[in-house]
Amino acid sequence: MDDLSSPTGREPALQAHPRADGTSRRALVLGGTGYIGGRLVPRLLAAGYRVRLLARDERRVAAFPWGDRVEVVEGSATDVEALTEAADDVDVLFYLIHSMGAGRDFEDADRRAAQAVARAAETAGVDRIVYLGGLHPEDADLSPHLRSRVEVGEVFLDSSVPALVLQAGVVIGSGSASFEMVRHLTEVLPYMPAPRWVRNRIQPIAVRDVLHYLLGAARVGGDVNRAVDIGGPDVLRYGQMMNGYAVEAGLPQRAIAPLPVLTPGLASHWVGLVTPIPASIARPLVASLQNECVVKDDQIDTLIPPPEDGLMPYREAVRLALGRLDSDQVETSWRDADLVGVPSDPLPSDPDWAGRTVFTDARTAVTDAPVEQLWSVIEGVGGENGWYSSGLLWAIRGWMDRLVGGVGLARGRRSRARLSVGDALDFWRVEAIEPGELLRLRAEMKVPGSAWLELRATADGDGARYDQRAIFFPRGLTGRLYWLAVLPFHGLIFTGMAARITAAAEDRAAAASGA
Repeated sequence: MDDLSSPTGREPALQAHPRADGTSRRALVLGGTGYIGGRLVPRLLAAGYRVRLLARDERRVAAFPWGDRVEVVEGSATDVEALTEAADDVDVLFYLIHSMGAGRDFEDADRRAAQAVARAAETAGVDRIVYLGGLHPEDADLSPHLRSRVEVGEVFLDSSVPALVLQAGVVIGSGSASFEMVRHLTEVLPYMPAPRWVRNRIQPIAVRDVLHYLLGAARVGGDVNRAVDIGGPDVLRYGQMMNGYAVEAGLPQRAIAPLPVLTPGLASHWVGLVTPIPASIARPLVASLQNECVVKDDQIDTLIPPPEDGLMPYREAVRLALGRLDSDQVETSWRDADLVGVPSDPLPSDPDWAGRTVFTDARTAVTDAPVEQLWSVIEGVGGENGWYSSGLLWAIRGWMDRLVGGVGLARGRRSRARLSVGDALDFWRVEAIEPGELLRLRAEMKVPGSAWLELRATADGDGARYDQRAIFFPRGLTGRLYWLAVLPFHGLIFTGMAARITAAAEDRAAAASGA
C-alpha cells in the first residue's frame, strides 16, 4: 500500500470526510477488479474509506495485494439479494462496470443492471453514486456502446440518490485498452491506412487524473446531481496521438493515410489483427472515435479542483506508461477483465467427474533442478516467454481462435514474472495458483466444451517432478470430434512442453550456481 503512484489517496484534498458520529465512511465499488476499479480500491483505503466490493468471485478479489483489507459480497449487478446486502450502510457507491466485449444484448443488460443498482442505492439510503461514463458530443449519432454509457448515466441521474457522472474519453495508462491500441498500431505499422476518424479531435486523459476525479467525487456533498466532462490538457487528433507515442518510444514518425472505405466494423477487425485487442473490445473503442470528443466546459473545476501539479499532458502520460511496462510494474490491465461468453465455472474436483465424459492428457518429467527453479519457469509461461513447445503450432491455434472471434494468443500477460488468480494468460485465465506448487489455467479460447491446463511442481529428493495435465469436458458430439482432431497435435505440443520446461529449470539452476 505504500508504493502507490500519484494520486495515493493520502492527499489532504482527497481524504475521506468522517461521518457525523466520527466513524469512517464506507464505499461500495462495483467493477472493483477491473482496470480502473483495481487501481481505485487501494487509494480509497489509503484515503480512509472502509471499502466493500460486489464481485462474482471472492477469490479474484483475494488475489489483489489489498484483497484482505476489503469486504466482499459475491454476486452480480443484477442480483437483487446481493445488491441489497452490498449497499447496506454505504455512503458512496462507485459504478465502474462497462459492457466492453459484451454480446449483442449489452444495451438491455447495461440498462437492467443500472436500474437494479439505482433501486438498491435508493433503498439503502446511499448518499452518492459516482459513475465513470464516456465523453461524447451533444446531439450526435452515437455508437451503441457510447449510447449505452450515456443511458446508464441518465438512469443514475434520474434516481433519488444524488449522482455524479464523470464523462471521460480515451484513458492513457499502462495496461489500458486505449493505450495498448495506440502502442501496437504505432509499433507494428510504419505506414497506416486509417479511417477518416484519425482526423477527429479527441481529448485523452491520464489514468491518474481519472483516479483523482473519482476520489474527489466521493467528497462532493449536498444534492449535486449532474454529468460533467473530464479530460487532459491536450486536444489531439488520433494520428497525432500515434505520432506522440512514436516520439516517446523512440520510433520514427508514422505516415497515416485516411481512407473513406474503412468502416468502424472493418477498422475494428483491422485493429484486432494487428494488436492484442480482440475485435469484440476494439469495436467499442473504434466506434467511440467516430465523433469529435472534447471537454465542453470547465464545470468539473467548480466541484473537484484539478491536481496540485496540474493535469498530465498526453506525452507525459505515455512516458510514464512506457516506464511501467519496462519495469514490469503494470498495476492493472484490460487483459484481466472478465470476458462474456467463455466458460467461467471452476474445474470440479476429481471425484465429481464420475459419470461425466472427460478427456485428459497427462505428462510427467523429472529434473535435477530444485523445485524453486522449476516453479519460476512454470509461473513465467505464456506471453513473451512462450509455451516451451512448438511455437508455430501455438501460433496457428491462436490465429484460429482470433478468426472465430476469440482472444487468441496476442492478449499475453500483465506481468512477465508474476501471476495471480484471475489474471489473463494468452487465451487462458488463471483459475488457481498455489505458489511453488500448482498453476491451473482455464481455457478462454473458442472450443466446444470446457478445458483446463494444470502445471504442478513437486520436490523430489534434491530435484523436482513436473506434472502436466490437460483436461477437457466436451460439449456434445462436436466436442468429442474436436478432441480427436487435436489429439495428434497434443502429442507434439505437450510432450515437448514438459521436456523443455524441465530443461529450462535446469538451465536456470546452472546459471544460479555459476553466479
